[in-house]
Amino acid sequence: MAYDNNNIFAKILRGELPCFSVYEDDATLAFMDIMPQADGHVLVIPKEGAETLLELSPEAASATVRTTQKLARAVKQAMGAEGIFVCQLNGAAAGQTVPHCHFHIIPRSGGEAMRIHASARADDDKLRGFAEAIKKALA
Repeated sequence: MAYDNNNIFAKILRGELPCFSVYEDDATLAFMDIMPQADGHVLVIPKEGAETLLELSPEAASATVRTTQKLARAVKQAMGAEGIFVCQLNGAAAGQTVPHCHFHIIPRSGGEAMRIHASARADDDKLRGFAEAIKKALA
């Protein structure tokens, strides 16, 4: 299947749609999930257009995993989480809702239930605050 250049993440990468960015380098972008499963939920995407990890080049995959690891540490610290859930879905049958390869970083603490994936839009002020806390943890 050909990559869809009109998916929401491709539009974010081109600056056509806004996001609450927390990190960017030459190969990747990390931003707050606007429909988070938990407070502090971050998405990491490669700048290379690929629908799933299976189509992503080895170089872009490596860069994306490095950024995911860096952000997972920062999210854990910023959110005071006991653990971090990292998830990467490939294809609609696996639950992927945006056809651009991406990793979810979701802070977890004992006893807290995760919200349903892509179920409710979060408050912009809360997202902005979480983004700032994560950026501070990266510094």
